[in-house]
Amino acid sequence: MSQHPFRIARSKTGLGMFATQRIPKNTRIFEYTGRIITNEAADRLPGKPRYLYDLNKKFTLDGSPRSNLGRYANHSCRPNAVDYSYRGRVYVKSLRAIEPGEEITYDYGKIYFNAFIGKENCLCVKCVARREREAAQKPKRAAASVRIDKKTKR
Repeated sequence: MSQHPFRIARSKTGLGMFATQRIPKNTRIFEYTGRIITNEAADRLPGKPRYLYDLNKKFTLDGSPRSNLGRYANHSCRPNAVDYSYRGRVYVKSLRAIEPGEEITYDYGKIYFNAFIGKENCLCVKCVARREREAAQKPKRAAASVRIDKKTKR
């Protein structure tokens, strides 16, 4: 039996974290782990690192190692979990009861959202439903009418 109440599996956005058992409200689900580096070192990392967590004004947690299972919890604008830090460590706990098979998600925050995801690319349930509503409310373009000259059939 797994020591965690979740498993890593395919989701709409790649890999995701899914509950394998009921997780009650306010339950610590996992710790977001990695090496602690200075903010200056984080700024010098090549590319656009996606697994950085700002701890304070001086230090950042680099959660990029695959041993950090927390990196597989995806973003949602309407999450079922929340991140918090305690004594320099980062944890994620449930905001409500999470049922087996349900994907565990939390809000990555405005800075990450704007830098990496964006309003038009977010695949969370809330954003997909919003885009579908907006598309349904847009007036449909009428098909271009074609005039056929009966004599020449053009």
